[in-house]
Amino acid sequence: MAARVLAQVLVAGATVVFRAATQAWGQALVNAQKSGVASEAAQAAGSAAKKAGAMALQEAQMVLGVEQGAPWGEVVKRFKHLFDVNEKHGSFYLQSKVYRAKEALEDEYKRLGLYEELEAQQQQQQQQQADQQQQGKQ
Repeated sequence: MAARVLAQVLVAGATVVFRAATQAWGQALVNAQKSGVASEAAQAAGSAAKKAGAMALQEAQMVLGVEQGAPWGEVVKRFKHLFDVNEKHGSFYLQSKVYRAKEALEDEYKRLGLYEELEAQQQQQQQQQADQQQQGKQ
């Protein structure tokens, strides 16, 4: 009989402790959301993941074989060559490296405000080439 009462007391005590712990955990989550800790932690995790996946600028220049400050046309030319060479019977890993290098340099050019100007120039050149081809067909 004493064992049964003792077991009931232990179960009741464990239930009370479990309920208190779950309520405390829930309140801690609410407090964290109110104070912005959760969003700060999410932002920190996101930026850490982005940094881990991003290629360094120097590494990107080395992969594509371009100098610092190289014209965007040279970057694109090297990218296309290396990407095409590794597309047919090459390595998907190397092809991915080349693509990530171009992305890293593209981000840097955008950050410096050079990419939009270069893209506009390329579009003008493409338009001129298309116009010349149209005139040649006529």
